[in-house]
Amino acid sequence: MSLAPLLDAEPAIPLHAMAAMAAFVLGVIQLAGSKGTLPHRTVGWIWVLLMLAVALSSFWIHRIKLWGPWSPIHLLSIFTLTMLPLGVWYAHRHRVVDHRRVMIGIFSGALVVAGLFTLLPGRIMHMVVFGP
Repeated sequence: MSLAPLLDAEPAIPLHAMAAMAAFVLGVIQLAGSKGTLPHRTVGWIWVLLMLAVALSSFWIHRIKLWGPWSPIHLLSIFTLTMLPLGVWYAHRHRVVDHRRVMIGIFSGALVVAGLFTLLPGRIMHMVVFGP
């Protein structure tokens, strides 16, 4: 395991990966912890900011090009940028079931599923975890 491939990549990639890894850890903490508490709300806001960093930084990453410089992952970023404010709004309106559904959906799709795709051979995170 070596961080060298990640740290040698263009600046948007380490920012994207570090924010995603931090958001994953905080997401697991959020899912395991008690809900509606001050710590849950505080960590939740940090998680939302990290997810904004993950989604926004993806627009400067163009390793997979299917439509000009864009790929399906950019559609996920647009979806994340749309759903994050909705999830926050649901929490603010005390629509707990909707808030939970949106936030778990973002966590599952934008972090877990997309994260697993980064471990495919030829991807930077594959090189970080498994070597060249």
